[in-house]
Amino acid sequence: MLKKFLSLALLFFSTLSLTSDQAMNTYKVQKVEAFTIHSDWDKAPWNKIEAISLNYHMGEKPEHFPAVQSKVAYDEAGIYVIFKVDDQYIRAVRTKHQEAVCNDSCVEFFFSTAKHSEDGYFNLELNCGGTMLLHHQIEPRKNSVAIQEEDLDKIAVATSMPKIVFPEITEETTWTAAYHLPFEVLQKYQDLEKPTKGTVWRGNFYKCADESSHPHWLTWAKVENPKPDFHLPQFFGMLEF
Repeated sequence: MLKKFLSLALLFFSTLSLTSDQAMNTYKVQKVEAFTIHSDWDKAPWNKIEAISLNYHMGEKPEHFPAVQSKVAYDEAGIYVIFKVDDQYIRAVRTKHQEAVCNDSCVEFFFSTAKHSEDGYFNLELNCGGTMLLHHQIEPRKNSVAIQEEDLDKIAVATSMPKIVFPEITEETTWTAAYHLPFEVLQKYQDLEKPTKGTVWRGNFYKCADESSHPHWLTWAKVENPKPDFHLPQFFGMLEF
């Protein structure tokens, strides 16, 4: 009887812990009226939208652990994303879209437009200067499709930093980057319906700077992997519209 009781107690507390962790990695995406994209974190409507923080890291805990926050919203036409980074050792040398911007000071949004990722996921990576990489992946790094230049041009981007940041800025500096991603762009590469109230996507938010003097790999939803790897959709959190 005691053994059975202890087993049930262990199951209860395990479930409680899992529920708590899942709740921590759930973000409610607010609907807003359409607005011209800007990267002013404290200006409407961004100042009325809840922020999340990237508190986890991959690999060894980095010496430089920037404070990173993000906000997400949507309207009838697309999804809005903004990042705020209290950073140091900042660089951006990639100036052409679809280059390896993850090597620069970079913020990333990976997302699956469903509760599960069987139909693949998108990875939008943006360096602090506004250069982006956007792919659709059926499997991590397999059957990857690069979004065409004509579609990237439909994504409105705003950043607080110049396009090129070199040499590296070593002083403590806060920078922001934001964009509006039209649903029509996503629909060219995946069969999806525009989200409405109650729609659930899955996703994760990242910050990296692979080739800076102080590299780091930060995440919103915790990723259990011995080496830095953002292409692990099984660890995506929940995005509830």
